[in-house]
Amino acid sequence: MDIDLEQLRELMRSIQEFGVYEMELEKADERIVLRRRAGGEVSVSHAVAPMVDAAVAPAVTSSAPGPMTPARAPSEPPDPNVVYVTSPFVGTFYRASSPDADVFVTEGQSIEPGQALCIIEAMKLMNEIEAEIACTILDILVENGKPVEYGDRLFKVRKK
Repeated sequence: MDIDLEQLRELMRSIQEFGVYEMELEKADERIVLRRRAGGEVSVSHAVAPMVDAAVAPAVTSSAPGPMTPARAPSEPPDPNVVYVTSPFVGTFYRASSPDADVFVTEGQSIEPGQALCIIEAMKLMNEIEAEIACTILDILVENGKPVEYGDRLFKVRKK
């Protein structure tokens, strides 16, 4: 898909200006997804994958699942206070802002809304993923520097 940085920035501005939550552009076997997060920041993901029925025109939706999904494990009864923080796009997961910096969060740590949890690098952009709710980190599910896909579980947390 031929889209330059200025076109991408204009799409990001439009999402913020018009209050659109998500915009998805698909052409042939490429897909670009722009999402507006709770804080108003816009995240971008880009994927190249074979698609059975790829749309040529952009699709704009006003609602999509949030980055926190209920925990569902067959061996344990569902706990409505335990949720997963999921990746909002495809990229590389980083626990700290640089290799020599302290990690953003550790297991057992109490988190407040807006606090940074990790960074996901996508298309050379470093996107800070922030907590949307007050919670406690129960488990960190991804290793530092590993690739993640849209919807991959990053953290298991307990709502406060």
